[in-house]
Amino acid sequence: MRKKRVLLLSEGFGSGHTQAAYALAVGLRALNPGISTRVIELGKFLNPVLGPLIVSAYRKTVSKQPKLVGIVYRRQYKKSLNRFTQLALHRIFYTHTSQVISQLKPDLIVCTHPVPSAVVSRLKRLGLNVPLYTLITDYDAHGTWTSPEVNKYLVSTALVKKKLTDRGIPSSRIEVTGIPVHPNFWETHDKTELQAQFDLKPMPTVLIMGGGWGIMYSDNLLEYMTRWRDRIQIIFCVGSNDKAREKMLADPHFQHPNIKVLGFTKEISKLMDVSDLLITKPGGMTCTEGLSKSIPMLFYEPIPGQEEVNCEYFVESGFGEMLVSTETIDKWFGLIQEPYDSVQYRRNLMSKRNQHYNPMQCSRAVLQLMQ
Repeated sequence: MRKKRVLLLSEGFGSGHTQAAYALAVGLRALNPGISTRVIELGKFLNPVLGPLIVSAYRKTVSKQPKLVGIVYRRQYKKSLNRFTQLALHRIFYTHTSQVISQLKPDLIVCTHPVPSAVVSRLKRLGLNVPLYTLITDYDAHGTWTSPEVNKYLVSTALVKKKLTDRGIPSSRIEVTGIPVHPNFWETHDKTELQAQFDLKPMPTVLIMGGGWGIMYSDNLLEYMTRWRDRIQIIFCVGSNDKAREKMLADPHFQHPNIKVLGFTKEISKLMDVSDLLITKPGGMTCTEGLSKSIPMLFYEPIPGQEEVNCEYFVESGFGEMLVSTETIDKWFGLIQEPYDSVQYRRNLMSKRNQHYNPMQCSRAVLQLMQ
C-alpha cells in the first residue's frame, strides 16, 4: 500500500507562504510518517528564469511603491481571480502544471498562495479530480484566495472565517486551524546555551527583523535604538538585504560589542528564545512565529493591505504594539530591563497564546480531512 501523497504549492512573493507550506509538511509527517509530502514554489519550478525575475520586480514594487500595492489590494479586495486571468496565468506561466500533478499523483493539493490555488482551481474545472485545500497565510481574506473549486479553506482565525462566509462561502468549507509554524517554534531552548552559541551576553536583548526580503526601517529610528546599546543587547536580522548589512557594519552607530548584525539565518526560533522583545514587519508568518514563542512584538511599516490587517489583529489581541515613535522604543526597552515585569508579561502572553493557538492544529485538521 503506497503512502498518501500531499502536494503543497506556494509562490516566492515573500517568504511566509513557502514557510507555511514547509511547516505544514513537517507537521503532517510528524503526526503520520506514512504520509509523503512535496513542497514546490510553482512559478519558479516551471519557469526557473522568468519566475525569479517576476518575484524580484514585485519585491522592488513593494519596497519602492508600497502605496501602489495598497491601492491594488483594496481595489481587488472582494474580487477573486476571474477566468480570463486564470487562463492567462496558465498559458503564460503555468502551462505544465497538469503534467507536474500527473507525475506526482497527489491524493491532496494544499496551496499556500492564491496564484497556484487559482491555477489548480482551473484544472479542477477542466476535470482534475484531486481535493484542493487553500491555506490562507494572513489574518485577512483577500478575494484572490477564493474560488468555487476549493474544497476546504484553512484559515488563521474565526474573524477570517466570517469574512469568507460573508462572501457566501459555506461555513462547512472553512476550518479555523491557525497558520502552521515549524515545530522548532514550539520548542523552548535553554537561554544560557543560546547565549553561548550566538556569543551574546546575559542581558536584556532585542531582536529586530527586516522581513523575509530584509526590508529595514528608517535610519533615524534604527540609530535611536543604538543609543540603548550599553543597557540593551540588540540583534539586527536583515535577511537577504546584503547592502543594508554592509551599510550597517560600516556605520559607527552599529559598531559595538552589544550589537550583532546578521544576514540570512535559519536560527530565528532560537534567536526569539534568547530575546526579550521582537521588532518586526507584520508579515503573517513572522507574527505567528512570534505568537508561538510568546514574545512581545513591536510592528513597523506594515505594507498597505494584508500587513495592516495582520498588525491590527495582533495589536487588538494584545500580542504587540505599533512602533510609532521614539517614545515606544523607550517604553519597551525600559520594560525589558525590569526582570520581574518582563517575565510576568511573557507569562501572560504564553497563557493567552495557549488559549488562541496550537501549532499542530492545522496538520491535525488536514489529516482528519484526508480520512
